[in-house]
Amino acid sequence: MPTDSIAALILAAGKGTRMKSSLPKVLHQVAGRTLLGHVIGTAGLLDCNRVVVVVGPGMDNVAIEAAPHATVTQVTQKGTADAVKPARDALADLGAGTVLILYGDTPFIRPVTLQAMLDRRAAGAAIVVLGFQPDDPGEYGRLIVSDDGALDAIVEYREADTAQRAVTLCNSGVLAVDAEKLFGWVDQVTDDNAKGEYYLTDIVAIARSEGMRAAVVEADESELLGINSRADLAGAEAYWQRERRALMMSNGVTLIDPDSVFFSADTQIAPDVSIGPSVVFGPEVSVANGVEIKAFCHIEGATVGEGAIIGPFARLRPGAVLDRDVHIGNFVEVKNSRLGEGAKANHLSYLGDATVGAKSNIGAGTITCNYDGFFKHQTVIGAGAFIGSNTALVAPVTVGDGAIVGAGSVVTREVGANALVVARGRQEERDGWAGSFRVEQQAKKDQLLKSKG
Repeated sequence: MPTDSIAALILAAGKGTRMKSSLPKVLHQVAGRTLLGHVIGTAGLLDCNRVVVVVGPGMDNVAIEAAPHATVTQVTQKGTADAVKPARDALADLGAGTVLILYGDTPFIRPVTLQAMLDRRAAGAAIVVLGFQPDDPGEYGRLIVSDDGALDAIVEYREADTAQRAVTLCNSGVLAVDAEKLFGWVDQVTDDNAKGEYYLTDIVAIARSEGMRAAVVEADESELLGINSRADLAGAEAYWQRERRALMMSNGVTLIDPDSVFFSADTQIAPDVSIGPSVVFGPEVSVANGVEIKAFCHIEGATVGEGAIIGPFARLRPGAVLDRDVHIGNFVEVKNSRLGEGAKANHLSYLGDATVGAKSNIGAGTITCNYDGFFKHQTVIGAGAFIGSNTALVAPVTVGDGAIVGAGSVVTREVGANALVVARGRQEERDGWAGSFRVEQQAKKDQLLKSKG
């Protein structure tokens, strides 16, 4: 089956009332990515040439998240078959392809599972249903399979008899359907059921009545973890993190305390990286080989080069780029700055909107004063420069290659290459002043206490 004949239709119109949130359910996040983003990402791995997302009225923020993919609106919201109807025009020219019907709150289905469904479609099944066997079948719809392995029907729990409820193979709701037949079958679905809704699953019986073949592909229950509440969201995050930690370790990453490390969906970690306890990765992080990240670091939007050492208690913010063998130590924050090969900032510093040359040393307590209350400004530190402790670099400012800035300086003008600059008040010493001061102040204090009786 050609990949250009596959479309993903993602149902995302549910309000998610059990989330008790003004944010639509599919915009809540697992691993720094929205639930909808996870599903769209999976569809992308299948090379779907078209993704259509069904949203509810007023869900402009869901449409923004879905962009650049098309969105259509389910106005009436009377069940899953009703949710499919608004996509009719968006999928009208798909021809003899396949529509994968997915759900915006079910983010963990593996691409290989969906590919298995597409393979069954290519083998001749008009409808392929994704089934699973949960530990507790509960009120899931049941998949009734014939002796030859074909899917005969999907029976909703409320309509099932005792024998059907004893079946453990359950319906996930995920379908791969003949694109030319889908909307004709959907138009035949009625709301004659216990809930008065239009069930998409009824198209299986309709297709079978027309002599079409339906099939089942079975997935692990963990892939079909749906999210309907804050507790579900927390459980989904925990599940995802467990899986990703295991994958990272299998790929050659050392996690000293795996349960305390948190990744984002797009975190990229090369082999031979060592990660200490309580490290958190936000979105858009890439870490090269041989890096050591010590405990209690927070890294987001950063690129870390080979052999770098980070932390403990360091923070890399978006735009941080560390070249090979850079050292970022305890309580150092880097934002929108690039540090050249071998540069070091080992203690208690802030580097924002800066370029730091190779092998420069940034002393403890150094800050780049990058914001004037209205605009951000750049600090440039040349290669091999030495910035003394407790220095304030007031941007925009440049420190030349090999320059030395004395400790405690406030630098406001350009420093030339290989120059020494000291920008602080001259030290004065007054012999005996401290002793006289204490005697004077103690006398004042005694007099005050005496006056109060």
